[in-house]
This record gives sequence, C-alpha cells and structure tokens, in this order.
Amino acid sequence: MYSSLLVGEGEGEDIIREEFMRITVFFLGALLIVGCTSAPKVEKETALPDFDKLWDYSNPAQTEIEFRKLVPLAEKTKDISYYTQLVTQIARTLGLQQKFEAAHALLDTVEPWLTEAPAVSRVRYLLERGRAYNSSGHPDKAKPLFLNAWELAAENNEDYYAIDAIHMLQIVEPPEKQLEWAHKAMELAEKTVDERTKKWLGPLYNNTGWTYFDSKDYDNALVLFEKSLAWRQSQEDEQGTIIAKWCIARNYRAMGRTKDALEAQMNLENEVAEKGLDQDGYIYEEIGECLLELDRADEAKEYFGLAYGLLSTDEWLKANEPERLERLRNLSE
Repeated sequence: MYSSLLVGEGEGEDIIREEFMRITVFFLGALLIVGCTSAPKVEKETALPDFDKLWDYSNPAQTEIEFRKLVPLAEKTKDISYYTQLVTQIARTLGLQQKFEAAHALLDTVEPWLTEAPAVSRVRYLLERGRAYNSSGHPDKAKPLFLNAWELAAENNEDYYAIDAIHMLQIVEPPEKQLEWAHKAMELAEKTVDERTKKWLGPLYNNTGWTYFDSKDYDNALVLFEKSLAWRQSQEDEQGTIIAKWCIARNYRAMGRTKDALEAQMNLENEVAEKGLDQDGYIYEEIGECLLELDRADEAKEYFGLAYGLLSTDEWLKANEPERLERLRNLSE
C-alpha cells in the first residue's frame, strides 16, 4: 500500500549548455566581487524564498519550472550557497522525470564551484548525483556518493541531510545492512533539536517497520508501526494516521491475529466514510483477505470487488503487480 520544461533531446541539450553558461558567468562575477577568497554575501535587501517549500514530488516537471523562476534572483544575490543548492534540486526534478543525462549534465556545472560553497551544498550535490545514478540503474556508483554525503553531513551537523543520506544508503545496501542504517537514522532523528529533521521520524518508523515485516519479525514490526501511529497522531496528520493504522492491522493478520486485523480494518472503513475521505482500495483488500481467512468467502467477495474497482486504476500496480490485481478480480467473481 503505502509505499514543466518538458523538452526534447536537442532542446534539453540546449538548456543544459545555457545553464552552464549562466552558472559560469554567475560564479565568475561572484568570485571577482569577493576577490576569490570567500563565498559572496547576500544583498540584504533581497529576500531569498525557501525553494524547498516549493517541492511537489508528485509533479517534478512543475517543480522544475518553479525552481527555474528563482534562478535570476539567485544570480542577483551572488549567494553561492543558495545558487548551488537550488541547482542540485533542479537536477533532482530532472531525475524524477527520468532525464538522467540532463540531471548529470546540470550537476557537472555545479561541481567546479563546490570548493567555494558550504558543506550543505556539497552534501546536496552528492545526494542528487547519487540519486541520479541509483534511479538510472547504477546503485554501485550511487553507494559511495551516499556514504560520502552521510559522512560530510554528520561532520557538519547537517542532521536533516545526514538522515536523507542514510535513507538512500538503506535503498542501495543489502538487507543485512538496512536495519543497521535504519537504527542510526532513528537515533539521530529522536535526539536532534532540529524540528525539520524530526519530521523524518514518521517515515523512518514506518519504513523500518516494513523492513522487519519483510523479514517476518512481526513483533519488532508492530513496535515500529505503533511508534509511527503515535507520531502521526501527534502531528495531526490525518492521512498518515490512517496509513499507520492500516499497517498495524496488516501486521496483526501476519501475526495470526486475523479477528483483530478485521476489526481494525472495519474501523478504518468507517473512519474514512465518516470523515468524507476517498474510498481506499487497500482497506477493502485487507478486509477481504481477513474474511477469506475466517472462512467467510461470500462476504469477502464483495470487498474484493470494491478493492479491484479502485486498485485496477492504479498505474503502478498495473505495471508492477498485475498478478495481485488479477487475484482480486478472480476472488470478486
């Protein structure tokens, strides 16, 4: 469950070449201003918006457009830290659009200036270079970059990005190393005084819970799912709370507590209806599975039908779990 400058090839190359020239001119001007001895200062009268708040990970193309609108302002301020970090995030939008060559080309324009930039710029460069490699099928090239990012972030007390690096290391590491990294990340997020970093706790509890679940360690999985629920509730995160409750119920079923699982999923069905939220095919699917295990196949059929009706429109499931959808269809007939 719970896991735009759209250009052609030639146009993309032109944009990268243009970006390289803009960055080169920007930094040469900046270095002349400061005598090549230190990063230039921001002009105090110029307000720099927090571009990270503009991220919409579900729409990287639009996010790219919003980020590129900030480039002229970043050039005006001569702030190397802001500019280099912004460019790394433009590169990330390209990677999320599967434009990996363009992402690497844009990161190439940042690399020569990192010696003048603060550590956070270098960390974010390493993360995005690694993500571009990993997403394009080269985890072997990504891993040393993520490790370097983790070490540099930890040395410079950049807790948020240290956890981001650990998160990426979990993805590229073998299963036996994933839990080791996960516990490092949770320990850091729990003790940090940075509120932004603490927001990693919900995803960390959830994802580590699933790591335990996949290894059939359901007791430890339940502990983490319950922590995730408590954290989501403390944040008044309505959708996150529903997901956390679903995870707990799913874990109950894996533990053989099918009646408890059914009760919890039925309560979720009612909660979603009472709050006027969108129907959830994953809840219906789990209710069907619980009923089937309890030898109530006739009742299960209705829920499998509801689940199939909703989940069959999910493009990711259609591409990655067609057998699951076919099973739902068969059980609904």
